[in-house]
Amino acid sequence: MRWSANGCWLMLGCVILATSACSSLGYYAHVARGQAGLLLHRKAVADVIADPHTDAKLRTRLEETQAARAFASDHLDLPRNRSYTSYVELHRPYVTWNVFAAPEFAVEPVTHCFPFAGCVAYQGYFERVRAEREAARLSALGNDTQIEGAVAYSTLGWFADPILSSMLRWSDDELDSTIFHELAHQKLYVKDDTAFNESYASFVAEQGLREWRASRGSAPPADDERARDDAFTALVLDLRERLRQVYARASSNEVKRDAKAEEIAAFRARYAQLRDGAWHGDRRYDSWVGAPINNASLLPFGLYDRWIAAFARVFAQAHGAWPLFFAKVGELSRKPKALRDEELSRLTPLPGALDMQAERTRGDP
Repeated sequence: MRWSANGCWLMLGCVILATSACSSLGYYAHVARGQAGLLLHRKAVADVIADPHTDAKLRTRLEETQAARAFASDHLDLPRNRSYTSYVELHRPYVTWNVFAAPEFAVEPVTHCFPFAGCVAYQGYFERVRAEREAARLSALGNDTQIEGAVAYSTLGWFADPILSSMLRWSDDELDSTIFHELAHQKLYVKDDTAFNESYASFVAEQGLREWRASRGSAPPADDERARDDAFTALVLDLRERLRQVYARASSNEVKRDAKAEEIAAFRARYAQLRDGAWHGDRRYDSWVGAPINNASLLPFGLYDRWIAAFARVFAQAHGAWPLFFAKVGELSRKPKALRDEELSRLTPLPGALDMQAERTRGDP
């Protein structure tokens, strides 16, 4: 999970759409129509660029994406296919809306399982109204719910994923790294292990962006925003752990409910102290903190970066060679989850060693 400049959480995750044997025929029909709509409205990026009526800014942005797309295959050993060589104008701010749910007194998600993607912590809809309807249904069952707009998503290579107009709200760095991230999912994906998949793809995106910028003579991406995002994520994960403990020890639902409200209020106070102190009044997270907070709104945090440091170490062990890195990650992916998590924990540097590890993966390729 990364906090974008425009203040929205960006879900870049794995929603297998028309290929999923969903339990609900209505849901299957909805996502099949949504995916088909994207495929029908694709235009080749080369044609959009060549069209004299194309807006100059759009032409420049798309030319940038194609250069990054070629770099992904030529230098990062990512799939060479038609993904991100077409463009779709959505005429809406998000491509999908993802519904998260968790029980009122638990921090584990209500999961949804699909044959190819495995079990994921949310369900995606192409229409906001359908997402709201599902959130209302889950809420009526006693769950906390949260709806998050998704600017992009991946079909894991089942379709040639297009560049979406919603993605163009990002900076060039965010857009280019997203292409690397989603192509990494196409390279390797493990069922039922979101933290592994997203941390791996996030590392590929971050390291790929460093090498992409270096190849163009640009300075490495600034680390200050990443550090601030990491600190905020840690603050939210701390709240989630506190709530987990509250739910485990409280004697009744009434006591749990009161303690839950107290922990959320205390979280907001800790945030305000950090914002006004060490962060020198940086208010980029104010809108999230000021919105209603529940168990479901905490779910996206940590999914994208839990094992990034471990994958950085694997990359260092591969001496910065992408084919060897992917081979090593493939070996990890084939282990049972318990052994995989144990190995990733062993690879994760201890606090204080992370900066040194980061330096080894931050230089020019």
